Amino acid sequence: MSAEQALGRLQPLPSPDQRHEAPVTQVGGLPVSTLSLDALIDKMLVEAPLRRSLNHPPQLIFDANGQGLSMNASDPDFRANLAQADLIHADGQIIVMASRWFGGPHIADRSSTTDMFTDSLKRAADANVSYYLLGAEEKVNSACATEILRIAPGLQLAGRRNGFWKPEEEDAVIDAINAAAPDVLWVGTGKPREQAFCVRNRHRIKAGWIVTCGGLFNYITGDYPRAPMWMQKSGFEWLHRMATRPKELAWRYITTNPHALWLIWKHRHG
Repeated sequence: MSAEQALGRLQPLPSPDQRHEAPVTQVGGLPVSTLSLDALIDKMLVEAPLRRSLNHPPQLIFDANGQGLSMNASDPDFRANLAQADLIHADGQIIVMASRWFGGPHIADRSSTTDMFTDSLKRAADANVSYYLLGAEEKVNSACATEILRIAPGLQLAGRRNGFWKPEEEDAVIDAINAAAPDVLWVGTGKPREQAFCVRNRHRIKAGWIVTCGGLFNYITGDYPRAPMWMQKSGFEWLHRMATRPKELAWRYITTNPHALWLIWKHRHG
């Protein structure tokens, strides 16, 4: 089978219900991939460089967590952008747990964006898969780049840029990405800005995969501390985040978590 034939099986289909190559399950009104974290990384490391090398439009990889469920139900623009995703993965443990509550297909495990990124670094280096980091403040973006090259010597860092630019500078941002032509573009500018940017520029960007990643770069540098593993696995990482960054996150979790739980119940039968 030629590379073109292999890629043909990976391209998104016109119907939203057929767009996801990987099996999905409905959680809170969103079609979420049931792939495990390892399977998702494997898919990225094979598919992204293939798409990029053949100049096919990039795949959009978005995430699902409590905040995302709430925004999908309450923000029409965000909902329209999220619907353009080729794959939505379970960034929040609540999404994984909910997939097991009502008898539908189960999500294999949580694929937090931070774990997806960190667990892929050495494997990406070994496979010569290139990354581009877009987002965060300049000092955080720079420090993140330094840290991942320490973790995975030989990683192909195609380029990087902070997440602050004016609308009139967006063309230059795209030009810089395209000059680097990364296999995977990581976009960490926060919801809903990152999803809007990806959808708006999808057919202008030369990359294999575009993955939204929120505050990922801050977690890599240690600016944002991660919760203990027991909190991550039990679905209480949000509580740790709220406790460590109350001014930024308290209101978000107070408002979106109850709404997300209600949406999970509302859509429990698909």
